[in-house]
Amino acid sequence: MSGTRLWIVILAVATIFTSSAVAQDEKNEVGGIIGRTFISDQGLRNLPVFDPVIHYGKGVSFEATYARRFWVTPVYSLSAEVPFMFNPDIDVNGGAYGFAVVPWGLKAFFLTPSGRVNLFPTTAVSPWVSLGAGFAHFSESNTLVYGGKNPGSSKSSFAAQGGFGLDVKVWRNVSIRGEVRDYWSGEPDFPLANTGKTRQHNFLVGGGAFWRF
Repeated sequence: MSGTRLWIVILAVATIFTSSAVAQDEKNEVGGIIGRTFISDQGLRNLPVFDPVIHYGKGVSFEATYARRFWVTPVYSLSAEVPFMFNPDIDVNGGAYGFAVVPWGLKAFFLTPSGRVNLFPTTAVSPWVSLGAGFAHFSESNTLVYGGKNPGSSKSSFAAQGGFGLDVKVWRNVSIRGEVRDYWSGEPDFPLANTGKTRQHNFLVGGGAFWRF
């Protein structure tokens, strides 16, 4: 190996380990995401209407995340993170006039402590996957979508979270993030809507930014 090539290799290795050392110092991360939540539709049993399906609107959703890195190498990093997702306005439709079975709207939040693995965390572009568990909470409107009092009530349930995304460093300790997360939760409390199921998918698709310090 020529002297020039040797110095190039030494410089590259030094750069990698210097970046890794800096990343080790930047252990904490706070960020925010804005996007939309796509909730899986649910078929209704034994309801004599034209379209016996519960349909959900794609509500604008907000997510705040705190994370702390506890292991960093040039190839991968391990972090503990706590994503909190809030969907403040979920439109709901199901049944028909004279067969009101669901409330006209919901609010929901999810809190799921998780573990995250980033690939190439010391570079400008880093893909990642996340997996965790916590709980979900749904709050319902007091009236049904076609009128009448809603017999359902607020409900909390176990929730699992799985997601993936891409981080791109844009300036110093600031990066942008695109992500997809599935908050798999129990269903809201719909006493009049028999779906035969107990769980539903809540897919958040969004983007935002975070600061590492």
